[in-house]
Amino acid sequence: HLSKLFYLQDTHFLLTGGIEKILRIFDLNRLDEEPRQVDNSPGSIRTVAWLHSDQMILSSCTDTNGVRLWDLRSGKIVQTLETKSPVTSAEVSQDGRYITTADGSTVKFWDANHFGLVKSYDMPCNVESASLEPKHGNKFIAGGEDMWVHVFDFHTGEELGCNKGHHGPVHCVRFSPGGGSFASGSEDGTIRIWQTSPVTHDESDLLGSEPSGKVKAVADEVARKIESGLHIGGEGNTGDTDKATDA
Repeated sequence: HLSKLFYLQDTHFLLTGGIEKILRIFDLNRLDEEPRQVDNSPGSIRTVAWLHSDQMILSSCTDTNGVRLWDLRSGKIVQTLETKSPVTSAEVSQDGRYITTADGSTVKFWDANHFGLVKSYDMPCNVESASLEPKHGNKFIAGGEDMWVHVFDFHTGEELGCNKGHHGPVHCVRFSPGGGSFASGSEDGTIRIWQTSPVTHDESDLLGSEPSGKVKAVADEVARKIESGLHIGGEGNTGDTDKATDA
């Protein structure tokens, strides 16, 4: 009944959360030891993420609004980021400046140090996941029930493109660490990897194409391997704009 797991780069800790309402922290250098438990979550855990190295944890619940911030020194919730709907995705930006959340038909960006709301954008549909481009921070992606992966301008909220190709809701979208590509995972049982390319307003008539042949072939091969060894269920939405995948 594991919902999410999150490995913190440059450390040896693995964070997990799930339906039993318990956050667990595994020391990957001491696999024979029992994990540390941070319990008393107000609901089944939907998302987990590290904040400020391994000192704080973000978590959200499947049936409770908001994002909770846990201080690991006390094991207590020290603050809640208030939302009107349950948060289905929470991501800390690579530079540590922003927390990106998706709740209902809204994508929000929060100050990761002072926890104030920086930006909030209404989406064209209910979205389940959003991700901020990590290198320049000038665009973000979102995917949800309309089966598309939308690309937006971070500063204005203007839609820059739409990636089409999935045949089920998109449950997860994430940029690669360098921002050169992004991934989308869908309820249709596939993961698509899209190339990120500069999008100008004059290119709007070119958007909405399928992934390029090479990228699509790689994505299809990944999907075949996953489907042959795993039962994929679950979360998703679609998309088609720069060119495609997720995690």
